Amino acid sequence: MNFYSEDITLSTNKRIEIIDITDEVYAVVKRSGIKNGIVNLWAPHSTAAIAVNEHDTDLWEDILDVLQRIAPLKGDYRHNAKYGWSTREQNAHAHILNCIIKPGISIPLENGRMQLGTWQSILFIEMDGSRSRRIHVQVMGE
Repeated sequence: MNFYSEDITLSTNKRIEIIDITDEVYAVVKRSGIKNGIVNLWAPHSTAAIAVNEHDTDLWEDILDVLQRIAPLKGDYRHNAKYGWSTREQNAHAHILNCIIKPGISIPLENGRMQLGTWQSILFIEMDGSRSRRIHVQVMGE
């Protein structure tokens, strides 16, 4: 079994946004030289997440709207009160959403291709931007 790890870095521009990172992940997989195995992605942030869904910006806006209904930006959160009224620390909504969406995913790799469905893309979900972010990609297999 072979292992290859690499980080993808990106800068987010909005408080809440979705960024397609599929091409960047494919580039890491290609550099790994591994053809069959698993691709693990991990966002080491408690206010961001990774998901697999369709590359459709209208859908992304719908997803972001629903996420904000689930955990509004300006909710009555104990975490926010603990840190006063600093804009940066008003992020309980992002911590809550991270627990629902999750900061990591695994994708099967066969013949050098991630086994994503026809319409699936790998999406980084920023929930407390704008920030510099990192996604750890680990490819395992042969």
